[in-house]
Amino acid sequence: MRPHIEPSQNAKHHPILVMHFVTGGFSGSTSVAIELVKSTLNSDQISSTLILRKKTATPFDRIENLRTQKLDVELVPGWSHIVTIIALVKLFKKYKPDVVVCHGFSEHLWGRYAGLIAKVPHLIHVEHNSQERYTWWKLAQARWLAKFTDNIIGCSEGVRKVLLNLNFPAEKTIAINNGIDLTPYNQAETSPFQERAPNIVMAARFAKQKDHLTLIHAIALLKQENLFPHVYFAGAGSERHMAAAKNLTESLQLQNQITFLGFCSTVPTLLLQNQICVLSTHYEGMPLSLSEGMAAGCAVVASAVVGVQEMILHNIDGLLVEPRSPRALADALASLLTDPNRAEQLGKQARERAINDLGIGKMTSAYNQLFLSLMRPKTISAPKF
Repeated sequence: MRPHIEPSQNAKHHPILVMHFVTGGFSGSTSVAIELVKSTLNSDQISSTLILRKKTATPFDRIENLRTQKLDVELVPGWSHIVTIIALVKLFKKYKPDVVVCHGFSEHLWGRYAGLIAKVPHLIHVEHNSQERYTWWKLAQARWLAKFTDNIIGCSEGVRKVLLNLNFPAEKTIAINNGIDLTPYNQAETSPFQERAPNIVMAARFAKQKDHLTLIHAIALLKQENLFPHVYFAGAGSERHMAAAKNLTESLQLQNQITFLGFCSTVPTLLLQNQICVLSTHYEGMPLSLSEGMAAGCAVVASAVVGVQEMILHNIDGLLVEPRSPRALADALASLLTDPNRAEQLGKQARERAINDLGIGKMTSAYNQLFLSLMRPKTISAPKF
């Protein structure tokens, strides 16, 4: 880890230290935190460290890969909230960060408790979903912690509105849209839509949040209409939810049309080889997989839920469908499969939208400017422990 120099010294020459705490499950929130750390690798103003909360399925090979990219990565235990907090406090007291950014539920609780105990000057809470597992008690804790938090960030405008509806302080609650690295999709310009396979990619982990089952049912309906697209499920996650999807695939006799790829490190290539990207989901923050499909120039179809509705202009750069409705999803897919010219036009508009609005540059710039602004004098009374 790079040594930290107190900001009270010449701040012009010594970077502030920002530590990002996030799940080690490598979800979308982890991806955002990783990109924020990467964005400061060559900065003379900000030095960043990634702290991952260990999960049962934490892929240690991916952690080592991050370290080979020169990222500072720390791992804390995740089997107990108290143990997580204690480990974080030790890290914070050792390295004395100027800012701690706590990404996602429930990491934003434990990270901020540790930050308060260790007397970290500035705390930030980032909400990555429009629907989280808040009990009344955890929501009460989050509202209390908001008193000592500089900013509460929703990863989209939809998430910001959800936070306001949960009575988080409006003066602290802002939106910074998620962004993706567009570089892997540069080949979209040389991958003609009509030369791609008329098949479907859904890149999403298997979890309660994602709705793979509705897409499987929709494929069964298309089969009855003599439409036989192949579907690639790219993503790992919950073994239970993946087993349910595989069982449904077998019961509907769709084994020849649906491929379960598991964790896929070549999602950009997969998207560039196929025409349609689907995100069937129950709720979202601002899904990176949908941004990736748009950047690849795919015709995108997604559930009309908070966090997705803001991303797609229906019938202009994609299609929005009723959530949990196999019929609505099948009809949207049929309209693309039977009219490739329309699908191609939607794909072109989607890519243009991604280039203009969904690149990682806007996101990292907004976060980093916020971090720097926090170093101005600001009075927040901290609780005593």
